[in-house]
Parts: sequence; structure tokens; C-alpha cells
Amino acid sequence: MKTEQDREKLIEAINILLNQSYDDTLDEIYALLQKIEDDEDEADLRAYEHAMNNYDLNDTVSWDEIKNEIANEIKKDAA
Repeated sequence: MKTEQDREKLIEAINILLNQSYDDTLDEIYALLQKIEDDEDEADLRAYEHAMNNYDLNDTVSWDEIKNEIANEIKKDAA
């Protein structure tokens, strides 16, 4: 990940180039950025769906099991 300062420099350089671009080039850049954003949204949605499909309620631990495990650890530490 870029630092805030690096990010600002990059955005400034991009803005200079954008201001020098023809209108049809701006339209193409906008369409490309929109496609990238849509692809990222789709990837995020797939990752979310994958995570939800792999979530298994049987993998949960009951409160009693947690209490017993803590009690056992305390006994081990005391011994």
C-alpha cells in the first residue's frame, strides 16, 4: 500500500495528464476505471459468498466447552 504522500503525488501526476487529454480519451479512461471498479465489486461479492458458503455452524464451540477448557488450563497452570 502506498503512503499518503506517494498517493497524493500519483494523483497529482494523473490529474496533470488527464487535463491534457482529449475528450474521447477521457471517456475511455472513465469506462476503464468503471470496469475495474465493477470487477473489484464482483470479486468482493464472490469472496463474501465463498466465505458464507464455507461457514459451518457445526464449527462453533459451546460456552460450556469454553468454560471447561479454561478450567483445565487453570488446573494445568496450578500444577
